[in-house]
Amino acid sequence: MVKLYSTPHNSELNYVWLAMKKDAAQCVIGEPVLSSLIHSTILDQNTFDTALINHLSEKLGTPYLSALNLRKVFSDAILFDPKIIKSALQDLVAIKERDPACSSFMHAFMYFKGYMAIQAYRFSSALFKSGRELLAFHLQYRISELFSVDINPSAQIGSGIMLDHATGFVMGETAVVGNNCSIMQGVTLGGTGNNLGDRHPKIGDYVLIGANASVLGNIVIAKGSKIAAGSVVLNSCSENCTLAGVPAKVLNGINIEKPANTMIQTINYDV
Repeated sequence: MVKLYSTPHNSELNYVWLAMKKDAAQCVIGEPVLSSLIHSTILDQNTFDTALINHLSEKLGTPYLSALNLRKVFSDAILFDPKIIKSALQDLVAIKERDPACSSFMHAFMYFKGYMAIQAYRFSSALFKSGRELLAFHLQYRISELFSVDINPSAQIGSGIMLDHATGFVMGETAVVGNNCSIMQGVTLGGTGNNLGDRHPKIGDYVLIGANASVLGNIVIAKGSKIAAGSVVLNSCSENCTLAGVPAKVLNGINIEKPANTMIQTINYDV
């Protein structure tokens, strides 16, 4: 099993792409009715970079902003921020390792809308940072429209991210998500009012956030913490905490190392 949670080597990145091509070739044999789609998405692409650009361009393109134009836009974004590609590969590995419903890298790449939404956000973020703010906000709108995921292009997201199911995920302008986090559907990383400035949560590395949880305000959820489904978190917490409830409280005696990796969401606790 390939681990990309530290800085990946080119050989590791190449392994993911080669595995995708191998899976795609087998799928063409097993399901020939999808042959044209699989060829255009993966097998006819020379590199992972071009495959990702093509796939997202076809998804996000409209009659007013064509897939052809988006390919050029996304290529420019990668030149501005080459980390987009390594992060996209790290996200694939995270999904494959953590999600038992994911059968292959190709499966996640082609059909997991949480994966596609995060990668599209990475391009919008690069565009925003390069001064193309209007186009970045246009992509934010298209991501929300297609995937039911609303991430402000000013927000910051690390690598090794699994956004599972994805529907209803909202992330505000000054929110931050660290590396190797797992986030379920319906999660809100939002503010608590209409004040300006730094007003959204900061999520540390290896944090697991359960379905429909809301984390509100300029607070810090430290490394290795876990937030139970449906919780409303209004205060910061230290490392390796488990939070649950409305409003959320820290549960005593619960310390799971790197909960985002284990994906264990059950809680046996002593409040």
